Amino acid sequence: MFDLDKWQEILSTIKKNKMRTFLTGFSVAWGIFMLIILLGSGKGLQNGVEKEFASSATNSIWFWTGQTSIPYKGMQPGRQIRLRNEDYDLIENRVEKIEYGSPRYHMWNVTLSFGNQTSSFRLRGTYPEYFHIEKLTMVEGRFVNQSDQDQYRKCGVISTLVRDALFKDPDDEVLGAYVNVNGVPFKVVGIYTDDDSRDENMRMIYIPISTAQRVFGGANRIHQFSITVDGSADESVKIEQTIRAEMARAHRFDVEDKRALGSWNTFEQYIKFQQLFAGIRLFIWIIGIGTIIAGIVGVSNIMMIVVKDRTREIGIRKSMGATPWSIISLILQESILITAFAGYIGLVLGVGLLELVSDHINSDFFSNPEADFYTAVSATVVLVVSGAIAGFIPARRAAAIKPIEALRDE
Repeated sequence: MFDLDKWQEILSTIKKNKMRTFLTGFSVAWGIFMLIILLGSGKGLQNGVEKEFASSATNSIWFWTGQTSIPYKGMQPGRQIRLRNEDYDLIENRVEKIEYGSPRYHMWNVTLSFGNQTSSFRLRGTYPEYFHIEKLTMVEGRFVNQSDQDQYRKCGVISTLVRDALFKDPDDEVLGAYVNVNGVPFKVVGIYTDDDSRDENMRMIYIPISTAQRVFGGANRIHQFSITVDGSADESVKIEQTIRAEMARAHRFDVEDKRALGSWNTFEQYIKFQQLFAGIRLFIWIIGIGTIIAGIVGVSNIMMIVVKDRTREIGIRKSMGATPWSIISLILQESILITAFAGYIGLVLGVGLLELVSDHINSDFFSNPEADFYTAVSATVVLVVSGAIAGFIPARRAAAIKPIEALRDE
């Protein structure tokens, strides 16, 4: 039941000791403020790293070849390893738990032209499944499909950057138009954008890999291949090792030769980063709660002084029939009020500062620092519990005072 007289008494006590109450509340507010800022900064760092992973599927593995660096069965290092269509077919047929997969044939510098507009871009020949691996977003039209691949169609998918560079006239119909790729006409069937809009991925035209190999003299050559794993991170490591063993057997190089066959397990690295950020969050909570505890100790000490100053008053209350719980609740309510109010101020200032700087900080590895709803609720719970703890010990001491001893107190 709400006791107006009790709350008026609490407010009266706070007004009589404004400086003491302010300094006590400041320590609590500072602790909550620092906790929110630290958690928000940790979230901003996590957002930045996840943004770097956003350009491709997080469960992907990429493979490419180079030169051997380890002698193998009498063969000297320095041999060039070249991937072929048959290599990817071998992997597709023998390795399980592959969700999506695609070889890749690329040309770093091709001339794209439409009408009077000409510019230099890049070309990638892929399977239709590559759309899911690179996590492209279609703005208009479609990505290359299996019919394009099977029938060697001269069709392509361009980025919004390529579209804007070649199609200057607003009346130009982009879909269905033909752009020349090194003098060969290709029909535009789709326009895409990439999640992170990196220049490398936006200066691109995608075409069926079968067409790229046939038109541009690639024969059966592929430069890279990539897959996504339908399983856990540990399974992705086993799949990576299996593929490495298959390629080492097919091309006769040491399975441990990283230069002969390079790989990047995005899935494994992504999980490692997630574990790292879980550790960072735990560390931040430890530091933040430690700061809050320092403030709470201050609150507890102040409440003990309050009890000491009001010993005689408490003795009079008990002699008039006040119960121990009424004494405890009085001290607890004052402690929780100071802690909750000061903590709320720190919470609002912390969230406000994060919102203020969020729009102005956006780097490659730090983006959108924020304190989410879960963090705010958690901080609120910490406040209430801390306020109760801070007031409980002095409240118990107050309740244990004997009236006759309290009345003798000077």
